[in-house]
Amino acid sequence: MSSGAWGRFEQDPRSPQAARLRASDRDREVALEVLGQAFADGRLDHEEYDARSTAVTSAKVLGDLAPHLDDLVPDAPGAALAHRPPGSLTQADVHQQAVRKWEKSRREAATGFLTVSLICWTIWAVTTGPGSFPWAVFPSLAALANLLRTQLQKRDIIEEHEQELVRREEKRLRKRELGPG
Repeated sequence: MSSGAWGRFEQDPRSPQAARLRASDRDREVALEVLGQAFADGRLDHEEYDARSTAVTSAKVLGDLAPHLDDLVPDAPGAALAHRPPGSLTQADVHQQAVRKWEKSRREAATGFLTVSLICWTIWAVTTGPGSFPWAVFPSLAALANLLRTQLQKRDIIEEHEQELVRREEKRLRKRELGPG
């Protein structure tokens, strides 16, 4: 199971601040997916899978989920954020920055679509005019496809941005721990 499973929760269930927060249906679904994958991989037997999935299904708070997943999901990207030193990014900060970066990408895609369409259709109208082949539709469709991809893959794009931000933050923290030199 990938270590990215911890990042799929609304809040990291390992974090002391999040442990007391109520678990959502989505959080329980993520935990059940992890357990299902572990069972399919042969890391849990049937009895253990049944016991853990029953406990996860009835979990009230996020802290109730972590003990059932700790030995199945490795600490990796994001672990440093769960137990972070002062002055580093929180999981919420990472998510907000990733959403802002996606919003910027969406604005750029929309601007690109409008700019390409306006320029191409203007050139088509001035040089050839109505009745001729509307070649301007092709660059407009390409720019529209980029805009649609950005909109439809929102969750994946935000997740990629979050992972990149976590990698950068962990690198920055390692450099800070090593000190100058």
